[in-house]
Amino acid sequence: MHKIIKISLIALVTLVMATEAMAQETSHGVVRRRNADRNAPKQQDGSMVTERMQNFYSDKNSSVSDADRQWMRVIYRSLDLDNDKNAALYYPEEPTEGQENLFRIIMRLLANNQISAYEYLDGREIFTDQYKVKVKDVLDRFYIPYTAAKGSTEKNPKYTIDPSDVPTNEVLSYYVIERWEFDTRHNRLRPVVEAICPMLHRTGDFGGEALKYPMFWIKFNDLRPYLAAQTIFVDDDNNLPTCTYDDFFTLNMYEGDIYKTRNLKNKSMAQQYADPDALKRAQDSIQTSLDNFEKKLWVPSREEVIAAREAREAAEAAKADSTSVKEATEKTSNTRAVRRSAKRSTKDKSSGPKVSKPKSVKASSSSNATRSVRRRR
Repeated sequence: MHKIIKISLIALVTLVMATEAMAQETSHGVVRRRNADRNAPKQQDGSMVTERMQNFYSDKNSSVSDADRQWMRVIYRSLDLDNDKNAALYYPEEPTEGQENLFRIIMRLLANNQISAYEYLDGREIFTDQYKVKVKDVLDRFYIPYTAAKGSTEKNPKYTIDPSDVPTNEVLSYYVIERWEFDTRHNRLRPVVEAICPMLHRTGDFGGEALKYPMFWIKFNDLRPYLAAQTIFVDDDNNLPTCTYDDFFTLNMYEGDIYKTRNLKNKSMAQQYADPDALKRAQDSIQTSLDNFEKKLWVPSREEVIAAREAREAAEAAKADSTSVKEATEKTSNTRAVRRSAKRSTKDKSSGPKVSKPKSVKASSSSNATRSVRRRR
């Protein structure tokens, strides 16, 4: 009996201790994993980017495989930050109230060795370890001051860059690589951003037009966990940050000109079309074909067929009316012209040279056939 009571007391004490441990680990119904949080990289705004988030946005976790893709076209765009639709990538120039522009986020992540940068090859993009660039070389190449950060090692180099030394005012455009792909899993065409390249605009010592210097390529999926944690303003009428940088790119809220498409000769569009007007027409043609690609894949519904037929009939009727009106106008104008010419010819006939009539000869008062009354005496 005493043994049973002793076992019951031990079980009760064990249950109480387990309950206290669970209570310490649980707060408001959320289990806190302290070890995971301790190792998670922390951003300046306090948001946490865990390894799980990085795996979620990685290429390996993509739901679309190469077997699902049936069509793809690679498009290169140039995003001008002077464009109002792209202003969210530039402002604010200085960090304010937890807001940072895109280039400051990129430079901070590079300095902390949290993402990798790849060399900008002229017209070729190879995102392998062989073409990774060293952050120190990038900072030296573009004359950006830095100091070695605390805890920096040869295998894990880290740098400290003063916020005033980050050349945000010189990064005035970006290059973006898009993959327009149609996959059978979602049955839709969608653009996917593959990589981003900051463009540095710098003038020479003697002034003149600013030259563009491509800095490096960053894989977009490497940036996505950090961009998803940074909210931005996209509308002057709404002062609340309603979306993130990740939304800005995945929803294609930006606007840019096409400067290249992937081709066998690896030529840019400026090299293929020397005339500016021909270049603009080619860019518009490519964009139109991308916008209309998905519409050509599906059989139209009955309502769409009826609407298209009615629109076609209305256009033909309008064309016929305009033709009849034109013919009537031409007929009226021809009739008026004939009448005018007829009147002119009649007038010309009536106003011909006048023939002078011979003057009538007046009878003379001293004619022989007339005798004077006075001579009758």
